[in-house]
Amino acid sequence: MASARRSIGILGYDGINALDLIGPMEAFASAEWEAGQRCYDLVVVGPSMAPFAAESGAVFQPAVDLAHAPEFDTILIPGGIGLRCGTAGDTIDRWLREREPRTRRVASVCTGVYVLARLGLLDGRRAATHWRHVADLRGRFPALLVDADALFVKDGKYYTAAGVTAGIDLALALIEEDCGAPVALSVAREMVVYVKRPGGQSQYSEPLQFQTRAVDGMADLVTWMLMHLKEDLSLEVLADRANLGVRHFSRRFKAQFDATPADFVLNLRLTEARRRLTLPRSNVDKIAASVGFPSAQAFRRAFEKHYGVSPSAYRDAFAAQA
Repeated sequence: MASARRSIGILGYDGINALDLIGPMEAFASAEWEAGQRCYDLVVVGPSMAPFAAESGAVFQPAVDLAHAPEFDTILIPGGIGLRCGTAGDTIDRWLREREPRTRRVASVCTGVYVLARLGLLDGRRAATHWRHVADLRGRFPALLVDADALFVKDGKYYTAAGVTAGIDLALALIEEDCGAPVALSVAREMVVYVKRPGGQSQYSEPLQFQTRAVDGMADLVTWMLMHLKEDLSLEVLADRANLGVRHFSRRFKAQFDATPADFVLNLRLTEARRRLTLPRSNVDKIAASVGFPSAQAFRRAFEKHYGVSPSAYRDAFAAQA
């Protein structure tokens, strides 16, 4: 059943990161209760009515300026060098200091967190930002509890995200909070998101770490493996996929990833299984089959040996934290 739209004010300024603005905005714009009945009214707010330019050179036109902005249910602060180091920060800081007390929810993407930090709103609270800025944020604002690895963090009415694609993850979480999981998953599908990621997931995923160490076609092989975890990923199949002989493939694989192909595949399957266990209504037996284990019993043994806890206990602990 459709509900009243919520209003979201998205701050814009010269030197913004364009994706920090556009990514969440497109996610919110795609959220619908029913066909044509949007969940949100979106307003881009500028320091003035003049167009503002992103770091990339893209130019945006605000719908309203700070002086005439209406009240919002949620305020979203995208990151960018203009807010972190430029003159835009002072103007936005003053506006947010006045608006924050009567706003239900305040969220930042990437270095948008610097505004919240400067105002002291995150003192003693957990916060996230892009991994590149973690050390600087900690150094300048020691009262913050900066989570160096989280995609996004919620602490009270404040939400902070790591930046760029993590802004979309944050938007999906806010949509789920407001409209329910079916609407959020519909948006994720509309945006062709590979997977709807929880906030506690690492900014630098294990598959990405493997890919950054790969050369030639090995990075593509890792991607292929992730897409075919349920299938036969034996040494022979992988070597054939890489167009190499079994012995040559084994040597090259071990040299690049410091693991045998069998151990590597097991790690990928367990990592993906662990992620799926955090989803609502997860079923251990179904997850075991979906990532390629021959039986639920084999999955349980491997999971407990690797993580020191049973799959069901891990799932229950995650649900309790949530």
